[in-house]
Amino acid sequence: MPKVNIGALSLNVVTEGARGAPVVVLAHPLGGDLTIWDDIAPVLAQKYFVLRFDARGHGGSDVPPGPYSLGDLGRDVVALLDRLEIAKAHFIGLSMSGAIGQWLMIHAAGRLDKVVLANTAYVFPNPEGWNGRIRMARSGGMSALAPVVVQRWLTAAFRAAQPQKFEEIENLLRAAPRVGYVACCSALRDTDLRDAIRAAPQRPVLVIVGESDASTPPQLGEALARTLPGARLLRLRAAHLSCVEARDEFLAAVSEFLS
Repeated sequence: MPKVNIGALSLNVVTEGARGAPVVVLAHPLGGDLTIWDDIAPVLAQKYFVLRFDARGHGGSDVPPGPYSLGDLGRDVVALLDRLEIAKAHFIGLSMSGAIGQWLMIHAAGRLDKVVLANTAYVFPNPEGWNGRIRMARSGGMSALAPVVVQRWLTAAFRAAQPQKFEEIENLLRAAPRVGYVACCSALRDTDLRDAIRAAPQRPVLVIVGESDASTPPQLGEALARTLPGARLLRLRAAHLSCVEARDEFLAAVSEFLS
């Protein structure tokens, strides 16, 4: 299932597992694509119907002109579920997609079962930092930005121990469409869910933070967890890309939470 049309937009989609099984949606971070979940999806697919997709502006999906809003990204997920006739799903979102998961909790709670919000926040501070990132992407392209971003995604220890994976992730960032990256930077820069998420219908939520995450420091995830009644909080020894750097612990926690 390489492409799925949702209105005028075409999304790159991969599904694994039995269609009649409970659905798990895996949603990637800003600048990534669905391959971020390559080491997670096959394991979950033994029990679930796993749906991965490239967000608009990323990977093999369409890259409409920006800027985008968080609502645009959230409505894409709802439209994709509609198109695939999926009434309800577990949702696992990391970084940007953790914000998308919160948007879904606020605006489409009936489509969600359990929710994992990893390395994310309800508001992304320092708008000037986002504007600087936008300027760098526009002037130097993703080849200039990728080496800077990947240093924050993975710890120095992991980069030294797993040089091939480090290179793979950096190349993924280099290949990200600049227009889509910039458009999603604008969406995150303008996101502020701190009030709306408190009023969202309650869902079972697992919040994951990385102890060495410089992009979304652990205190941001901790604050998010405190606003969600009954939310579980998990701290992993990882930087921003916890599903890669702490893959086994991430997978074990998610599997236990979903079951």
